[in-house]
Amino acid sequence: MKTYQLSGTPRPEFGKKAAKIVRKEGNVPCVLYGGSEVVHFSVLDNDLRGLIFTPEIFLVELTLGAKKYKSILKEAQFHPVKDTTLHLDFYEVSETKPILMNVPVRLIGLADGVKEGGKLSQELRKLKIKAVYKDIPEALNIDVTTLGLGKTLQVGALSFDKLEIVANKQSVVCAVKLTRVARGLAAAAAKAK
Repeated sequence: MKTYQLSGTPRPEFGKKAAKIVRKEGNVPCVLYGGSEVVHFSVLDNDLRGLIFTPEIFLVELTLGAKKYKSILKEAQFHPVKDTTLHLDFYEVSETKPILMNVPVRLIGLADGVKEGGKLSQELRKLKIKAVYKDIPEALNIDVTTLGLGKTLQVGALSFDKLEIVANKQSVVCAVKLTRVARGLAAAAAKAK
């Protein structure tokens, strides 16, 4: 997993009024959970662009004054109209305690069904997994070369080393759907017999 360096300043006051003051200064109020204590801090809004507006996942190395924390971004809240960042929740990670995280799914290879005229459709962009943060990959690479025409790949058919998939086993990750061309070829082949 890639790392993202982020520095912030601890904030002694919290609540709605204090959060509004922080936002007016161009900062975003944040909270760090999961450790021995809950830490309230703020970061510059411009420092978050590479962390929030990307499909990638990161291990965030927070520097708050003299202290350093390893964490992941758990949740981001946005303004419903302006789409500005209102609040961020970070979760402190440890070397031994497993965490839940949504990891991007990357399909690899050319499916057999696509060669026959079908269209590959990715139904799930991310999968929720449970693992120690060091074992979490940047993306879950799934080989689809043997996926035939009209076939689906479900979560229950997947397995990864040191990772536990928490998603529903019947959820479809990807499918090769029949196109009009493929239906026409199948109908022509049936008439020829």
